Amino acid sequence: MQEPLRIGTRGSSLALWQAQQVVACLAPLVAPRPVEVVVIETHGDRDQASALSSMGGFGVFTKAIQQALLERRVDVAVHSLKDLPTVPTPGVEWVAVLPRGPSGDAFVSVRYDHFEALPEGAVVGTSSLRRRAQLCHRRPDLHLQDLRGNVDTRLRKLQSGLYDAIILAEAGLVRLGLHQWIREVLDPRWMLPAVGQGAIGIECRSDDTATRQLLQQINDPMTWACVQAERAMLAALGGGCLVPIGAHSRIIDHQLWLRGVVLSPDGRRCISATHQGPLTMPQAIGIEVAARLRAEGADELLPR
Repeated sequence: MQEPLRIGTRGSSLALWQAQQVVACLAPLVAPRPVEVVVIETHGDRDQASALSSMGGFGVFTKAIQQALLERRVDVAVHSLKDLPTVPTPGVEWVAVLPRGPSGDAFVSVRYDHFEALPEGAVVGTSSLRRRAQLCHRRPDLHLQDLRGNVDTRLRKLQSGLYDAIILAEAGLVRLGLHQWIREVLDPRWMLPAVGQGAIGIECRSDDTATRQLLQQINDPMTWACVQAERAMLAALGGGCLVPIGAHSRIIDHQLWLRGVVLSPDGRRCISATHQGPLTMPQAIGIEVAARLRAEGADELLPR
């Protein structure tokens, strides 16, 4: 029997859902070779109490899976692309993305039908510095509290009355069949998603030519262009989980349109910039948006 193609992933319900999408794409291409999922615990999974920003921010959900790849315990690594740092890991290559899911942020509440219905001083839960800063910019009267755990855990905390509302990724709720929890998808004109949000990123070893060629067959070119632009912007800014940065990309009439935002952690300062260009030049578009953000003063908000 042939050695299986091993897919490395985190063990959360959402991560397993994502891994199974990759399995479904690859299995017909490698048959009769079997495909199996290997669950790997990451630092971010082990520590469910600390704020992500206090854990260093970079790679807390991806490093362990990449290490398994380098140690040849798995052949393919599957990540939520928003968790994957833009700084490459030596020996590992980001090769493909599946078609993007919803990229927005969802307002979830058992008390209020939409975000603007929240009363002054309402308690809102989120684990993201990006969401926190944009919420503060929009509604400085809200009381924001950290929220960690998988999707089910966060929903249970909401139901228990700890929060008036929580903010979750729309894609996660939709993919887990929990779309009924969404009261409102927040307007991306003021709540810009994380870089790569809603996209599934796929890696292999840099020296594994056969697997790279296999993964390139399942790559979605439109999603690839959008996330290349977003990640180029983030890389040029030198930001990550420790700085509130958002990005919103669209494809309109064969042009890629990208808007980026950098905020102060308290939301008082918000700098935005926009650029568009041909689909064939996504990285150049992202770099130009970063340059425009810096020209507007973003350097004052970025790590030195």
